Amino acid sequence: MNYVAPVKDMLFAMNELAGLAEISALPGNEEVSVDLVETILDEAGKFASEVLAPINASGDKEGNTWADGVVSTASGFKEAYASFCETGWNGMPAAVEFGGQGLPVTVSTAVLEMWKSANMSFSLCQMLTLGAVEAIAHHASDELKQIYLPNMVAGTWTGTMNLTEPQAGSDLAAVRSKAEPRGDGSYAVSGTKIFITWGEHDMAENIIHLVLARLPDAPPGVKGISLFIVPKFLVNADGSLGARNDLVCASIEHKMGIHASATAVMAFGEKDGAIGYLVGEANRGLEYMFTMMNHARLNVGLEGVAISERAYQHALAYARERIQGRIVGDKSGEKKPILHHPDVRRMLMDMKSRTEAGRALAYYVAGCMDRAKSHSDAGVRGANQARLELLTPVVKGWCTEMAQGVTWNGVQVHGGMGFIEETGASQHMRDARITTIYEGTTAIQANDLIGRKTAKDGGKSMGLLLTDIAASAARLRAADDAGLAALADSLDRGIAALGDATQWLLDNYETNPQAAAAGSVSFLKLTGVVVSGWLMARSAGIAATRVGDDDGDFYKAKLATAAFFAQHVMPEAGAYRDAIVNGADAVLVLAESQF
Repeated sequence: MNYVAPVKDMLFAMNELAGLAEISALPGNEEVSVDLVETILDEAGKFASEVLAPINASGDKEGNTWADGVVSTASGFKEAYASFCETGWNGMPAAVEFGGQGLPVTVSTAVLEMWKSANMSFSLCQMLTLGAVEAIAHHASDELKQIYLPNMVAGTWTGTMNLTEPQAGSDLAAVRSKAEPRGDGSYAVSGTKIFITWGEHDMAENIIHLVLARLPDAPPGVKGISLFIVPKFLVNADGSLGARNDLVCASIEHKMGIHASATAVMAFGEKDGAIGYLVGEANRGLEYMFTMMNHARLNVGLEGVAISERAYQHALAYARERIQGRIVGDKSGEKKPILHHPDVRRMLMDMKSRTEAGRALAYYVAGCMDRAKSHSDAGVRGANQARLELLTPVVKGWCTEMAQGVTWNGVQVHGGMGFIEETGASQHMRDARITTIYEGTTAIQANDLIGRKTAKDGGKSMGLLLTDIAASAARLRAADDAGLAALADSLDRGIAALGDATQWLLDNYETNPQAAAAGSVSFLKLTGVVVSGWLMARSAGIAATRVGDDDGDFYKAKLATAAFFAQHVMPEAGAYRDAIVNGADAVLVLAESQF
């Protein structure tokens, strides 16, 4: 089943929720008109559907092959990547000075969603490369930037990030990889890294690894980690490729999903040491890597939205074609597709509403990132930076958790055929599963949310967010429309649930940290539901004024989807609130021997 980019819904979210008009007026964005954005999305949609989507299922079946350190990609990927770079898609969000187009994050977010929906395995290569570009651009010396960034932005070279080690997992304080000074300003890097996405492949001339390692005199823990550029091939003074560096892909993993994306075990320095170059200052590597990781967290959250969209389109197409069973209450005698069965409609509405809510959340936060970076008013920059920091773990955690249910329902709509690989429904479910683990598990995101983002600032950022949601509820109620008033009532209940949970968290975070942590994931999901419900309600308020337009059916669907979200998803807020406030003891009560 092919993929069709939901351009109309993307433009709605960009214009009405992210604030594209305001973002286009920011310094450096003056040429980013609505017409230009529409053209970009239309062209990106064509590339996604015509080039990337057709090799998604075949890539899943074929996967990658490894032999003696060499990884060969699935059929069609190398050609698709060459076309991707030739047409300029790879460097679209990167800075102009390094050959990119410098487009706002809000615009690149919509385009990245298309790549992820059409072919998630393929999209991961660009995502890691752009993350590496961000880290190098922000923290490396001018010399290193000039050597590496132009080719990475062009896609001639790709990038990775090497954090995880076999003994460390998510505990980066346990990183053991070493970097020994070589006396000429370079370092000999040695160690083993695992789970390295696109760590080895045959699509690009060079692969630039960003590697976390320790200098000989480094302090223990995360304060003693430095960041190094370690290229697969060394670069000569004239910019040409030189000798092969002392690093090798020792193997690739056999995974549940994303089969066409090679996940490598990388061995550095098994001979004389892999030559690496220090990024920025010593012992600040984790800080620098978080530049890359924060972008990656937002992009992984976007993967949850994208794979949900693909699963929804797949399930909807099947439901429109599959004839089975008698429709309850239908006396026409006609044979009708399963789309007319009430429970199939329930599942499709659930998939549609959660996907649109996730998109609204991701695009809204992308808009915050653009304003935090470029707005001329320092107060506006600061407010958007605070909102961005608060909601980044929510985008990553809630959107990816949401995708588990959406892709699960996608299989269920297909019935028994969903369990059969040939239909393709199960691939979306398998591919989505990694997203809750990538770039920090849901619990890691949740602990960040309750700690650094909520408790540490006394709930100030959350309080400002709840104030904004309450203001929207008041505006909906003032519209004198029964449907919008019902959405306002739903928001009021969500505000109360999130407010109660936040206050409980503030009261218990320092005195009873285990109890606070026991409810952290519920707190993240509660925040995701309420904030997404807020954005869906805002969408409905706008749609209500446009149902008489030429696109009236689109806006009527917006109203219906927002109502479904309010009636079927927002009630989860109360359950999450109760689990947080009343449920910690039940989580912690058993002794180890009782499990």
